[in-house]
Amino acid sequence: MNSAQQITEHMEVIAADGIHVGTVDHMDGESRIKLTKRDSTDGRHHLIPLDWVDHVDAHVHLKKKSDDVKQQWSVAN
Repeated sequence: MNSAQQITEHMEVIAADGIHVGTVDHMDGESRIKLTKRDSTDGRHHLIPLDWVDHVDAHVHLKKKSDDVKQQWSVAN
């Protein structure tokens, strides 16, 4: 099973430095994760590419540190 199939709504997304960067809203297509706007500091949805995912267990673990994630994620319309 690949990472996309393991990712479900409301999973916590954790950066490589152990910092919470968001909560999964849903998969946006097959290659991006859409984060909820509920715990976003700017009140907007953010998108992160699936290739940033290191592994998935009870949480989505990213390869990037939180500062890098927040500087490089996309803002959803």
